[in-house]
Amino acid sequence: MALVEGAGEQGGRDAARTRGEGGSLGARPSPHWILFACAGLSIVAMLALALFVEPDERGFGTHEQLGMLPCRSMDWFGVPCPGCGVTTSVALAVQGRPLDSIANQPFGFLTALFLPVFFLWSLRVHFSGGDLYAALASRRARPLLVGGLAALVAAWIYKIWLVF
Repeated sequence: MALVEGAGEQGGRDAARTRGEGGSLGARPSPHWILFACAGLSIVAMLALALFVEPDERGFGTHEQLGMLPCRSMDWFGVPCPGCGVTTSVALAVQGRPLDSIANQPFGFLTALFLPVFFLWSLRVHFSGGDLYAALASRRARPLLVGGLAALVAAWIYKIWLVF
């Protein structure tokens, strides 16, 4: 039986840990491994954007070079979706054009900054024996999640303003 201890012990420095029988570090639950894999894959995706993708001059649509469908919101309604331009902005940022990235879609620029930090943090939590899912589910992570959602909404309003 596993017991999950909350993050924030010892002054907030320890990540949440999964304990097995007898209190020793045990196997981590699958949400941990999914998050750990996503953190690593995000770095691979950023490298792919840097090496193989040309940011679309329209400010959105770069994801189409990756075999994805065009944005339906833009096609059907002429209005950008909340994620319109994020791939383009991340590509601009990882190709060394941060000002163009910010001007195109500020949330994409924030994403390009956040993903490497998330990857490094996930390595720290993982190799210290912590559970990534428990650490993200802790109350300490909620302000970051709410702030990220607020940044997405603000960037979406900005992108709509750019289009019109």
